[in-house]
Amino acid sequence: QVQLVESGGGSVQAGGSLRLSCVASGYTVSKYCLGWFRQAPGKGRDKVAVIDSDGTKNYTDSVRGRFTIARDNAKNTLYLQMNNLKPEDSGMYYCATDSFKGGFCLEFGSSGKGSQVTVSS
Repeated sequence: QVQLVESGGGSVQAGGSLRLSCVASGYTVSKYCLGWFRQAPGKGRDKVAVIDSDGTKNYTDSVRGRFTIARDNAKNTLYLQMNNLKPEDSGMYYCATDSFKGGFCLEFGSSGKGSQVTVSS
């Protein structure tokens, strides 16, 4: 049974940093694209960053240069380093796995319960 558990969220002031982690169990992540998504109150879930199985990374424009996605396949873990945080980065952050082994980061299936990030101005 696939399980993803996020951690590392919290409350910081603008300009601060946080590092999110997502530990996967029930499967081996190495052949899957993984991603971080963000959902602000009253809004939809938006893709923040993805990393495919060969390490290629992609970011949404609003976080490029500030956030870094990384994976450690040996630990079955995904990370998101968030620097120079802004109030608009606030929201629930979810990690998710591609629905298909060897997929192209286009369709995501299982996700965790999320980790809350709050950035105050």
